[in-house]
Amino acid sequence: MENNNKPRTPGLKVALIPFAVLFMLIGLLINAGGTDYVQDWSWTVLLVCAAVALGVSMLFYRRPGAEYRQGLKLCSSQILPAVPILALIGTVSVSWMASGVVPTLIVYSLELINPSIFPFVACVVCACVSVLSGSSWTTIATIGLAFIGIGEAMGYYPPLIAGAIISGAYFGDKVSPLSDTTVLAASTCGVDLFGHIRNMMRTSLPALGIALAVFAAVGLFATPAAAEENAQSLISGLEGIYNISAWTLVIPLLTMVLLAFKISTRTTLVLSTLAGCVGVFVFQGGNIEQVPEVVKALCVGSSAGVDDEILENLTSTGGVKGMMPTILLVLSGMFFGGVMLGSGMISAITGTFLKHLHSRRGIVSATVGTGVFLNCATSDQYLSIILNANVYSDLYGRKNMEPKVLSRTVEDSTSVTSVLIPWNSCGLTQSTVLGVATLSYLPFCVFNIMSPVMSIAAAWLVERRERRRELALG
Repeated sequence: MENNNKPRTPGLKVALIPFAVLFMLIGLLINAGGTDYVQDWSWTVLLVCAAVALGVSMLFYRRPGAEYRQGLKLCSSQILPAVPILALIGTVSVSWMASGVVPTLIVYSLELINPSIFPFVACVVCACVSVLSGSSWTTIATIGLAFIGIGEAMGYYPPLIAGAIISGAYFGDKVSPLSDTTVLAASTCGVDLFGHIRNMMRTSLPALGIALAVFAAVGLFATPAAAEENAQSLISGLEGIYNISAWTLVIPLLTMVLLAFKISTRTTLVLSTLAGCVGVFVFQGGNIEQVPEVVKALCVGSSAGVDDEILENLTSTGGVKGMMPTILLVLSGMFFGGVMLGSGMISAITGTFLKHLHSRRGIVSATVGTGVFLNCATSDQYLSIILNANVYSDLYGRKNMEPKVLSRTVEDSTSVTSVLIPWNSCGLTQSTVLGVATLSYLPFCVFNIMSPVMSIAAAWLVERRERRRELALG
């Protein structure tokens, strides 16, 4: 006898309802107040969409509570470990600013870097640092924070510089053997780590090349007219507030050493914060009476307190308090992802993809689309990588497509696009650190946009070559 109490899985049209609501609300927010409204109200939008998904699945599909608990457990296991890291990023930004690390990097860069090549240099340097550190988050929260200030001082459009920083940082993160996402993608697909990295170079290097060409062209043909004047004004302002010294660069050097020795991100950020706090007293002439002020600044942020608006914005840091809206958004995203998993809506959508895939290009394109979709649905790149790899692993095997093609496509579509989604933990974090709304910097993240395009192009070229071979033999 048929069990009528068995929970049913929503169909594709029903599964898309929460996303229809999501994009409708985002459109209304953009129309009402621009991209900044999306950042401010994303957590509310996610909770509304989670409530819609929960209501539909419980009322019409009788999904048991255990399904939702399992989905929430899976999401929380990936997302909750990021919460203390987010708080520590806030403390690093305060201590590195107060100790003179960021001001020194800004001053030296303004003195040494020609404004016409700055976007290009920002991308290259962030790529190199990220390869060495294996962490796009750490790169953006340290070197990236300095570069966004330098770009603003030169008069560049902040979203453009944010795009150059993110493009470089995510290339380095993607091809570094120290990167947790790179290791995760390779291991989930059962691919040798260095074989995975070598295979990724086929799509990553062309994508980076296009990005560098764009940033070089922007610098050469659209250099801000008052770049030199703005730079000198900012140098004078920073030198009047901070003791600019090359010795402060010992602190970021220590961070690079810790990452090179594969010390965990959390421990590295703690030690980097402590080193920055010590630097306040060693390099900026602080005394023991200022300890409570430093501790307070780590919690609630600080600023230079000057009349110059540009200088004030540049030296202002939010501390742990400044990261709280991001943490709230991450937790809301966790709840949304958990409900989408528990309701069976994610499996309904991905299952529809699998029914219509036959060609190599179609399979790779679907993998790319699924990676972007999962980043939207789960709000977490790690969970998206695992789910995307598991969804397609059998299909790639049946079609005689190598596992390294799957691991490369997963990285091309999932790791690098997470930062382009306003409610994803990556997009939330980087927009907070750089002070630029996700949808504002999105068009300038050339590498992140081109990576999935290159993955699809590579599949098309292989398919075309195989057809020519078949015609030659037949």
